[in-house]
Amino acid sequence: MKTKEQRRLLGQFLRSHRERMAPEALVRRRRTPGLRREELALRAGIGVTWCAWIEQGRDVSASPEALARLAVALALTPAERAYLFELAGRRDPDSVPSKPISAAPDSVRALVEALAPPAYGLDRLWNACCWNRAAEHLFDGWLGAGQQKNLLRYAFTDPSARSLLPDWRDRALRLLAEFRADYGHALNDPAMMALVDDLKSASDFFADAWDRQAVLAREGGARSFLHPADGPLTFAQHTFSPAERPDYKLVVLLPGGDALRELPLATAACILQQ
Repeated sequence: MKTKEQRRLLGQFLRSHRERMAPEALVRRRRTPGLRREELALRAGIGVTWCAWIEQGRDVSASPEALARLAVALALTPAERAYLFELAGRRDPDSVPSKPISAAPDSVRALVEALAPPAYGLDRLWNACCWNRAAEHLFDGWLGAGQQKNLLRYAFTDPSARSLLPDWRDRALRLLAEFRADYGHALNDPAMMALVDDLKSASDFFADAWDRQAVLAREGGARSFLHPADGPLTFAQHTFSPAERPDYKLVVLLPGGDALRELPLATAACILQQ
């Protein structure tokens, strides 16, 4: 359901882009800048009244197909088209799921390598695409040599995750609720759907939690660990997305205040030797 502000912005957006369009034929003493509503409606195959109501910010329902025709008629760029559908609260029927990229974005990889505290990158399927030495030391059961690199598979199916995370059940449920927020942006992504199906088969806990439909934004905060070599550890987690690839994430675990001096020697050494 669109808010009043969304309807207002959508109306302003359509009117602004209509008025910037050049008419097909020049007419002397034309008082309307760009296209008239009638001309836009004809180009898009929609009703003139319906077009006027949207520009006026009225609460009218626009189908994805009608919005797609409007986007073509207004010659919107991909970014403008995405903004149109976002304001309208609709999913673009012509959107193509992003294809997997084997390598992490350069910005994510560069930051992970430059950071001393544990840091790693996640792709759109929540596979670790890069990580530093401190992260590998902390998450040896996930990022260590020979381990599968999907964070959800690790959290829900690897016994070492339950040992590392003192609050494993709550952390796993939070991870899944955060992942569902990403899933909602990629409902037609076959790889995303296949991952969920595989995890539902591999973990009854995952299947039950998935059916609960919990959704959360990815948030930072304190994260506790019970490391097999270093004992209890606490970090503050922060998550960022690169502007050029917002489907990727950079996750950083920062020792807070004097926490670095309080860390066990092995963990502190991995952080300081980066």
